[in-house]
Amino acid sequence: MEYHGSKTWDLLEEEQRISSPARHSCPSFHPSTDHEPRLSFSRHSVSSPGGSPWKKLHSIPRSPCPSILYLCLASLESQAGNVLSIAISRGIVYTGSESERLRVWKQPDCTDQGYIKTGHGEIRAILACGSTVFTSHKDHRVRVWSVTVTDRLRAKKLATFPQRHSFLSLQRRRRGNQLHKDCISCIACNYVEGILYTGSWDGMVKAWRLVKRECVDSFVAHEERVNAMAVNQEDGCLFTGGSDGVVKVWRRVFGDSSHALVGMMRFEGTVVNEVVVSEGSRRRWWVYAGRGDGCVSVMQKEEVGGRYRKGGVLKGHRYGVLCLGVVERLVFSGSEDTTIRVWRRDGEGGHECVAVMEGHRGPVRSLVARVEVVEEVIGVLVYSASMDRVVKVWRVKVMVREREEEEEECGVGESPVLSPLWVEKKLQRGVSY
Repeated sequence: MEYHGSKTWDLLEEEQRISSPARHSCPSFHPSTDHEPRLSFSRHSVSSPGGSPWKKLHSIPRSPCPSILYLCLASLESQAGNVLSIAISRGIVYTGSESERLRVWKQPDCTDQGYIKTGHGEIRAILACGSTVFTSHKDHRVRVWSVTVTDRLRAKKLATFPQRHSFLSLQRRRRGNQLHKDCISCIACNYVEGILYTGSWDGMVKAWRLVKRECVDSFVAHEERVNAMAVNQEDGCLFTGGSDGVVKVWRRVFGDSSHALVGMMRFEGTVVNEVVVSEGSRRRWWVYAGRGDGCVSVMQKEEVGGRYRKGGVLKGHRYGVLCLGVVERLVFSGSEDTTIRVWRRDGEGGHECVAVMEGHRGPVRSLVARVEVVEEVIGVLVYSASMDRVVKVWRVKVMVREREEEEEECGVGESPVLSPLWVEKKLQRGVSY
């Protein structure tokens, strides 16, 4: 494994262990003939904002429903390929695309801070923890970065999982099975145990001990591609979803590094694209799985026994659900139908769709959501990326105290929430199916 920095580096203590970043040359400014100034940069591993192949679009979808208010703060179009992954940590937004650049933004309206030129192809998955960022690449490896944003962007590569083979044949034989045979599609981390998980299209899941910087377990998780992973930080359970239409629950064997299958839920005739974990009231845990048939399956952890059971299905999308995000009782689902649906969980475990956010012109590939403010209303910032090469920033506010009349006017309840655009067209042209 390639390693840069302190020999005692540890993810869980990166704030004290990370050494000063490497020096980089300064970018150059070139005036543009456009009405808006453009910046361009020579090819460096780290660049400050400017030569950005992104441009702002003017699209401001607003919520027609008074019980939940949403507004599109910004729309950014990439000219360097589709955005495949998004992550947030400490007010910094990271986006990975089909290019080899890890773009860095500042919340809330995605102020461009520059990019990190990784030099290893597309970035399909990102995991951010504090100032430490994990990225997966085309060469089937994960790279670890230390990223700081003050007056300018500073970044340093700390490690590579797995490291490239040594010239010694003994090390080649010992580490030959640590490399995935196909693309790494997802990354998850057990922060308590200090274990990083990588899931791949080869159907394998590998567990990496961050302190020792080595693979401690490798197992076949699914018959087909592994598309998503999530970790319950309370009990350490690992959830994996695959193209075989199965969500599996894994638990580490006590006193060992191996993992055992402790639960499984199969959904016939579809695939599982995304899995997220959410903590509810009274320490109740929920698991959501985005499926290829447009549904979101809900699983709940039993208070007695700790097993996970099916808790219902959320229906509304016309095509497959590709990504999910959870904040408190709100669940955001992005779909191939270009919309983002907002679901709200009540105290009894029921769910209702309270909004449909429109604006993307392609399948919503990735999204993340974070709490913005918590006062009389719950503020949430949502960052979504679609296959139209556009990243949108949404501000969502849900009124804590609502009136039943408002819910009836918005269509909240047992009836599904219809797309505002569809309703408008129906009123104007009389759409019928």
